Amino acid sequence: MSNEALVTEDNWKSERNPWYSASAVMLTIFMVVLDSSIANVALPHIAGSFSATRDESTWVLTSYLVANGVIIPSTAWFSTLMGRKNFLLFSTLLFTVASALCGIATSMTMLIIARVLQGIGGGAIMPIAQAVMMEEFPPEERGVAMSVFGFGVIFAPIIGPTLGGWITDTYSWHWIFLINVPIGFISLWMIKKYIEDPPYARKGKVNKVDYWGFGLLTVWLFVLQIILDNGQKSDWFGARWVRWSATLVAITFIAFIIRELVIKEPIVDLKVFKDKNFSIGTILHFVIGAVLYSTLAILPLFLQQLMGYTATLSGLAISPRGFGSLTGLVICAILANRVDQRWVITIGMILLAFSNILFGTLNLQISMSNIIIPNIICGAAFSMIMIPLMTIAFVTLKNNQMTNATGVFNLAKSVGGAIGTSAVSTMVSRMSQVHQTHLIRNLTYSHPGFVEKLAALQSGIASMAGSGLASAKANVVVYKQLVQQSTLLAYMDCFKIYAAMLIALIPLIFLFQKVKYKKNKPQKVEAPMPSK
Repeated sequence: MSNEALVTEDNWKSERNPWYSASAVMLTIFMVVLDSSIANVALPHIAGSFSATRDESTWVLTSYLVANGVIIPSTAWFSTLMGRKNFLLFSTLLFTVASALCGIATSMTMLIIARVLQGIGGGAIMPIAQAVMMEEFPPEERGVAMSVFGFGVIFAPIIGPTLGGWITDTYSWHWIFLINVPIGFISLWMIKKYIEDPPYARKGKVNKVDYWGFGLLTVWLFVLQIILDNGQKSDWFGARWVRWSATLVAITFIAFIIRELVIKEPIVDLKVFKDKNFSIGTILHFVIGAVLYSTLAILPLFLQQLMGYTATLSGLAISPRGFGSLTGLVICAILANRVDQRWVITIGMILLAFSNILFGTLNLQISMSNIIIPNIICGAAFSMIMIPLMTIAFVTLKNNQMTNATGVFNLAKSVGGAIGTSAVSTMVSRMSQVHQTHLIRNLTYSHPGFVEKLAALQSGIASMAGSGLASAKANVVVYKQLVQQSTLLAYMDCFKIYAAMLIALIPLIFLFQKVKYKKNKPQKVEAPMPSK
């Protein structure tokens, strides 16, 4: 019997220091996650370069997300087909080459095709990197390892808009893609040198390709993204195409689940949801993804539209969230294996809800500090939620389930982020209309405050521009203030709704099985005693 035959998933251990592998995947992850948000601020510049509308330029984002979403849950299948290390090398190379193609794109069509290729390459990197981190470190060290992993996952999308804005303003939007090329080749070298496949992650035999499963997955994700991108403009279910598209999403999604549950070799193994910790963790990851991407989308709009901040200044106002994230990472590393991780997640949820409450009490007379402080709290809270969540959700799974499970786990975050971003855009639009309807009742000549304000405006305008149009211009000024105030109230409502959602989810955290670690021994999971 060969030595390799004696190696099982329980006793396999890499011959190298696990931090070498961690460094290799962390550099790659930082590059990929950064690219998911760095292009947002450059969309107007990209649209201007190719004489495209803003709606057309959003395909630069959606094409990447769709391709990313299709590959993420299929990672385990492709890893079996090619071998996990080979698939990671291929994905990193494809992402790097596609980044170069994005940077030299001469048309919108070429850029979108390159972004699709970039999404295909980047989709597999996150789940593979997370699986490597979980496997390389023993259970008692995974809390610290996940804290380091969280640096790339949490910090990169926060600094992305600020870095993207600076690069675009200083050089050109092409460089937000071209900077990936040298980083990508360094990552390839590090992966080749330091990553090692365990026996169960090496190239295996795939008897049958699940074409139907892959096709159904592609269809429901692609159509869902189209609905989320364009539903608000078409009044959602008031439009016939949205109703038909939503029906198609529902049918293909249900068919995909049934297909993957009954087929012998599914492209996505959904049986992993039998694990209680993983199922609860995936639900929480979906919601946290929605809150993370929604707040990152809503804050720059609030600061630029209502506060008059420039793109660079709004990015700088949000960037302290990154320092909060680093603080949270340090806290998680210190508390790892010392405190019940469920309590760390709970405290993080409470802090995140509190930061949203602070955002929900802002007004148009605030200073920069009123934005910075809630952002720091928000960043620390995200770290305190995500790091222990990634640990506790996977701790009861076997190592050979990691690659598949991380793919499904990250798909939940991506879909949650897409739905959350679309939902918050709709909420702001609809709620501002509701508030405008209520506020306009006060703009009557029977209201003394309105009459006094209008008279003061008319007097001021008449002194500068004459009395001919003073009355009309004064009414325009008042109406603009009305719209501004109603939009402000809509933003505030969104933050308060997020806070209520987060508080409501706290009881779910204590459904996790409590995990205790013993050094150099397998983890012990406290489970309920069987009933007699």
